[in-house]
Amino acid sequence: MAVSGFDIDVPRWDQSTFMGRLKHFANITDWRTALLPDSRLDEAKALVESCRAGSVPPGTTEEQLLYAKKLYDSAFHPDTGDRMNLIGRMSFQVPGGMAITGGMLQFYRTVPAVVFWQWVNQSFNALVNYTNRNAASPITPNQIGVAYLTATSTALATAVGLNFYTKRAPPLVARWVPFAAVASANCVNIPMMRQQELLNGIAVTDENGNKLGHSKKAAVKGITQVVISRITMAAPGMSTFQSLVFMVPAACSLFPQQCSMAVSKLEPELRESILCHYGDSVQYVYFNKGL
Repeated sequence: MAVSGFDIDVPRWDQSTFMGRLKHFANITDWRTALLPDSRLDEAKALVESCRAGSVPPGTTEEQLLYAKKLYDSAFHPDTGDRMNLIGRMSFQVPGGMAITGGMLQFYRTVPAVVFWQWVNQSFNALVNYTNRNAASPITPNQIGVAYLTATSTALATAVGLNFYTKRAPPLVARWVPFAAVASANCVNIPMMRQQELLNGIAVTDENGNKLGHSKKAAVKGITQVVISRITMAAPGMSTFQSLVFMVPAACSLFPQQCSMAVSKLEPELRESILCHYGDSVQYVYFNKGL
């Protein structure tokens, strides 16, 4: 069916409900999109941008527009519109996570094996965290290096320590050593990789997308939710491969990506600035928490 006046940015599913977000993230984290060449993704972006400009090519159907938006959301950063690197995309979490999880579960009895696979995992996580950050807050190569080294060393210390104390433990208990290491590393890796958001604040807007300022409290809320989601994503994957297919979108769906926060909970100076310029008309601010 040909379309005209189609608003491609209106969500297909209700983002205020968990089920609506689950359908959305199941759609854009589809691992099959990671197999598509960059040229196909660029074609999808061009179609999305044409639709936004009100110039949909003749004969284009609604199904084609929806598929183009799926590819666009899966591969292009919501803040910059730039194509994200393949390994850092959420659509690559299933194949990439399965391979790494398999290695951590298979080789967990010796210290060299634990060290190697935790290093591989944290290298993967660091790239994912950088790719899915709020891109409105820049981070320098030096800060990326510090975040990477801190998160990796934490994971390695935890994994090796737990490995030492669980050598005589039942196999079922020992197999959870990788998850304990991953959980602890996520608590460090994500905040460190996004430290500029914590130090300088994250850009917040009103419901119409008008920028109101930067908030450190909003950054803390968003990053905390991302940490919880990532730990949730990792836990079942340590027991079954198939669960990753479901848990990647499910964990992403725990909290809305476009997060909100009451003006009354912002920093005093930002709160006063908003009240001075907008009065009581702005009750909530909104921001991209990242994934």
